Amino acid sequence: MSNWSFDSPLRTLSDEEKVRNDEKLWENDNLGGVHEDNNPVPAPVVWLVGLTVITAFAITFPLWGQRPTAALYESYVNSMDKPEVLAAKDDKEAMAKIVEMNKGTPNDALLERHPLTMDDLRMIAPQIKALEAKGAHMHDFEVVGDQVVTANFEGNYRPDGTRIRQQPWWDKGYTIDIFYLSYFFLSVFTMIKRLPPTTWQPKHDH
Repeated sequence: MSNWSFDSPLRTLSDEEKVRNDEKLWENDNLGGVHEDNNPVPAPVVWLVGLTVITAFAITFPLWGQRPTAALYESYVNSMDKPEVLAAKDDKEAMAKIVEMNKGTPNDALLERHPLTMDDLRMIAPQIKALEAKGAHMHDFEVVGDQVVTANFEGNYRPDGTRIRQQPWWDKGYTIDIFYLSYFFLSVFTMIKRLPPTTWQPKHDH
């Protein structure tokens, strides 16, 4: 590639000609009166960014990107017609009773992170019941606002010919996040290393 050099990527990604041209341009441009030096990114800043990324991943695992499925709220929908719920004085009390009835399951943490109001439950209930009536695989459907939609995943096929549309256990948003973080850091690294090496400093003596 023109003007690129990969001989010393940690020093610069530009060939000598481009480096000399950039140094000349840097010296001759007054930069709006702000004379910027050519210092490296401070090591504490680099470590701080790395620590931030690692900490963000650590404290969210495996919560990041988990999406509520129709199966998650199926028990809520099936509790709506119970006498104690119907006898509640208002929607708030009714919802509290439904939540209390369905505690003590592996879904407790997810339900806590994706709470619903009684109005929300009323909007998705007919859709969930329709899926139940068809014998659908409830984990293949996600709740997006007031709609229950087919999950945007394409896994293997089941023996009955239907396709598994469930979020893989290893993908809770991390896969796409790692991709974009890698893209971001590579772009920043490339941009910085296309500048003259930090061993050179502009004199600003014009």
